[in-house]
Amino acid sequence: MELNLKKHIHTIKDFSLAFLKWILVAALCGIIGGLIGAAFDKSVAFVSGLWNTHTWLLFLLPLGGVVIVFLYRICKMDESVGTNNIINSVRTGNGVPIILAPLIFVSTVITHLFGGSAGREGAALQLGGTLGAKIGTQFKMKPKDENIAIMCGMSAVFSALFGTPVTASIMAMEVTSVGVMYYAGFLPCVFSSIIAVRLSSFLGVEPFALKIMSVPDFNFIPALQVVVIAAVCAGVSIVFCFVLKSAHRYAMVYLKNQYLRVIVGGCAIILLTLLLNTRDYNGIGISVIERAVNLGQVKPEAFALKLIFTVITIGSGYKGGEIVPTFFIGATLGGLIGSLIGADVSFAAAIGLIALFCGVTNCPIASLVLSVEIFGSQGILYFAIACAVSYMLSGYYGLYSSQKIMYSKLRAELININTK
Repeated sequence: MELNLKKHIHTIKDFSLAFLKWILVAALCGIIGGLIGAAFDKSVAFVSGLWNTHTWLLFLLPLGGVVIVFLYRICKMDESVGTNNIINSVRTGNGVPIILAPLIFVSTVITHLFGGSAGREGAALQLGGTLGAKIGTQFKMKPKDENIAIMCGMSAVFSALFGTPVTASIMAMEVTSVGVMYYAGFLPCVFSSIIAVRLSSFLGVEPFALKIMSVPDFNFIPALQVVVIAAVCAGVSIVFCFVLKSAHRYAMVYLKNQYLRVIVGGCAIILLTLLLNTRDYNGIGISVIERAVNLGQVKPEAFALKLIFTVITIGSGYKGGEIVPTFFIGATLGGLIGSLIGADVSFAAAIGLIALFCGVTNCPIASLVLSVEIFGSQGILYFAIACAVSYMLSGYYGLYSSQKIMYSKLRAELININTK
């Protein structure tokens, strides 16, 4: 009896100490991540404003690419180091170089200053992952604990940037090994995300939120329309992931010189922008996403053109992320399909945004939570259907090659393969 009592007391002590440790780590990640996220958001917003008011900056995009390559070379960082390394470090315990944080910060700002088509989440995950790794090192954590600290940092900066703390928490736990959730990181990820988003909001960062014009009552016909939209988005998610990775691979084969590669890519973006006579497909493209969802206005060719712009930008060596371009492609594609099958365009655009995000990230739970955080809970049944269909039909493809599919999408079977 006495032995059992001591054992219970020892267990309570261990959990209490672990709780206090992770609250401290979460607070540090949340505060620092919130500050970094706010600084990064303000920096991207500032250069995007310059880009919008000074059209001639577009012609300096190749020069910006040269600067990015130069920065990575003088820091002795391989050009391929990025989000994949952060994801891989959570599973393997491999270290994260601290220099990655300032590099991705500056490089992403340069890409947006000159009109490259990229997002911000790649930088958010890399900044946050580097932050978490540094805190883990300072606390002299064991490798498995440091992995949780990395997830904690990823959650914090992602939450600070997008204003979606629950999505950030779940995505950090879900994205690394599909089919396995790292629940040990739940407490620190949630606390760091909440602290970071509250701090960034205090510093003036606006959350990413959209308003659907009309959500239909749950019924067979709109549910069937959602299935069609999600299925098409799943197919496009495969195309996007395949083309993005192939473009980078072939660019490295046929344009071995990194400087030449970014110059050619930059010139291609300039030429396309001039030919199309629009700047809708440069930069983040938030205004187009807002028009699609908030107003139900979609150009038929928009999703394909944004895909091309993003593939050229990222594939040729510019830095940023693929998630916001994914929102753009999904929203405009969903709106287009919705208009063809008789669905409300605004509602279809929202479904497309979530479905494509789910397809490229293989994170159905995070995708469903994201739908609630940016659209509200009114259409949650429709978004659940969209996530389920897209997750199933997107196969074993994904944006991040270091992401592992741990369990089959077809049956309850362990497979453990990297996404294609």
